[in-house]
Amino acid sequence: MLYGLLVTLFVFVCFLLILVILIQQGKGGLGLGAMGGGAQMLFGGSGGQDIFQKITWTLGAIFILGSFGLFLLGSRQAKYSRYKPRRTPISKTAPKVAPQKSQPVKAEPVAAKEAPKK
Repeated sequence: MLYGLLVTLFVFVCFLLILVILIQQGKGGLGLGAMGGGAQMLFGGSGGQDIFQKITWTLGAIFILGSFGLFLLGSRQAKYSRYKPRRTPISKTAPKVAPQKSQPVKAEPVAAKEAPKK
C-alpha cells in the first residue's frame, strides 16, 4: 500500500516537473552559434534565479531521490510479492520408489496368413 502511494506521488511529481519546465521562458537562442556566451550564463552570469527555476531544481531533486527510493523499496518488496507464486524448494535427493516386479509377457502364437488364391 505504501509503495502504491509513493508511485502515485512520484507520477504526480513527474507531471508537475514537465509542466514547470514547459512554462519557463527561454534564456536565448539555442542555435549552433549561440554557445559564445553560454558559459557565462551557465555559471550565473544571467543574474538570480526566478521562482520557476527554483521549483524546477527542487522538483528535479525530488525526482532523482524518489526514483532511487522507489528502486530500493521495489527491489526489497519483490522478494515478498503477493503476485509471484512462491517456489517450493527442490530436494536434492530423489524420492525413493519401490521397484516394481516385472511380469513376464505371454507370447501368443501368430496365425500364419494364407496366401490369396489366384
